[in-house]
Amino acid sequence: MLASQIINTGFPAVNLFDKVSFALRLMDEYDVLHLPVLSEEKYAGMVSKDDLLDADEGSMLASIQSSLIRISVKGEEYFLSALKLIAENELSLLPVVNEQAELAGVITSKDIVRRLSLFVGTEEPGGIIVLEIEKRNFSFGEISRLVETNDAYITQLNTYTEADTGLVVVTIKVNKIEISDIVATFQRYEYIVRYYFGEESYANELKENYNHLISYLNM
Repeated sequence: MLASQIINTGFPAVNLFDKVSFALRLMDEYDVLHLPVLSEEKYAGMVSKDDLLDADEGSMLASIQSSLIRISVKGEEYFLSALKLIAENELSLLPVVNEQAELAGVITSKDIVRRLSLFVGTEEPGGIIVLEIEKRNFSFGEISRLVETNDAYITQLNTYTEADTGLVVVTIKVNKIEISDIVATFQRYEYIVRYYFGEESYANELKENYNHLISYLNM
């Protein structure tokens, strides 16, 4: 997914010769803490609400031009690049520009969180298993094979390395809700299962027995 595929092209921008009070009013109206600023139709940077509140409301944005946040992303960049910039700089939105430094639109933090949710498959049913593995022992092929031996497959896999331990933390999502057999397989192969989220087989049996009881009582 590219940045150009998730931009909001109808979002307002302000000009260096607009007043501070006007920019503040737009921020309140659109519920954001940043706005893109244009200078002669080119992207000049972003103004933050904190800087506006410290300025004279009757002055022009040009008076705080040196405080503009000069961050943007190109439309052809991958959307995770936009996510990284938004997270690192605590932005409420990120401008998207073209090769001519013209503003194409913005990506709001709310929109990118929604897209990230789709990207990691949170709406798809399935169980989640989190493993901790030494770097030298990490093998995607083996992890996938062990999942598949339980008639399941991986729908999402993410990794990160813990700074304090050096361990690779592997989060896998599988297409089955009932994951007790998969967890047992990992443990049998001496994987450390940090935690897991799913529905155990005994829970299903209890639910089935409960449903049978209710049906019997209703006869």
